[in-house]
Amino acid sequence: MAGMRVIRAVMLGAGSVGGLSTAAYGLLNGQSRRARMLIGKSTDLPLNADGVYLPDGTGPVTDEPDDALSFAVLGDSLAAGLGAETEDLLPGVHLVRGIAEEAARPVRLTTHAISGSRTIDLEQQVDVALINPPDLALVIIGGNDVTTRMRVGASAALLGRQVTRLQRAGTTVVVGTCPDLDSIEPIPQPLRTIASRWALTLARAQRRELDRLGVRSVSLAALVSPEFRQRPELFSPDRFHPNGAGYELAASVLLAPLCDAAGLIEGWRVLSA
Repeated sequence: MAGMRVIRAVMLGAGSVGGLSTAAYGLLNGQSRRARMLIGKSTDLPLNADGVYLPDGTGPVTDEPDDALSFAVLGDSLAAGLGAETEDLLPGVHLVRGIAEEAARPVRLTTHAISGSRTIDLEQQVDVALINPPDLALVIIGGNDVTTRMRVGASAALLGRQVTRLQRAGTTVVVGTCPDLDSIEPIPQPLRTIASRWALTLARAQRRELDRLGVRSVSLAALVSPEFRQRPELFSPDRFHPNGAGYELAASVLLAPLCDAAGLIEGWRVLSA
């Protein structure tokens, strides 16, 4: 997700779009400073648990079986798992274990996601992924596009371009669309509402682009964000990113669409943004 840049950028965006008065701009400026102090800045090194996982839940294993399905995770800090307490609680690990169990075969997890990434940065991640194209890929991106005030249409088009590259290489792709920032309580009102509207507009644009390409999307705003609003214990100490329990919840929503897209289950209807 966005980190602290969302506070500053959304405030500036509100001023440029809405024509805020001096008093209103001063209010948002004060709110942004307060939110920055409350959320803080993470200095932890990213966790990683890439490798091959077996259907019985064990992994990563030392020796890679020949019949391993390959699964890649691309995107921003939500995809990378910033805020998870241990490697076992990373979203990619939750998902790879579920996929391996459903497939009844080993699955190799490779994480290309990098915290702070915007959709414009997705190209570099796809470049690396295409060196050895995965069978299945999950993309979660967009929160940082809100922070940098990137045009919604341009952001969605960039996403479509990179997803198409993966598809052409034979990769099945599922995308988790931009979550609703309304659940981030350290962002005070009315700044939080502005961020929320921006994020939801982007999520809808992402969905339209993915629908056009025939790519499955999963609405994190509809299926995950409401739980975070009701259950603050799902956040990590920065109160911005999920913790391990939060990532487990998100993985529980994403697992069935991923397995369905990979042809491992049938009859699952993916809810759109």
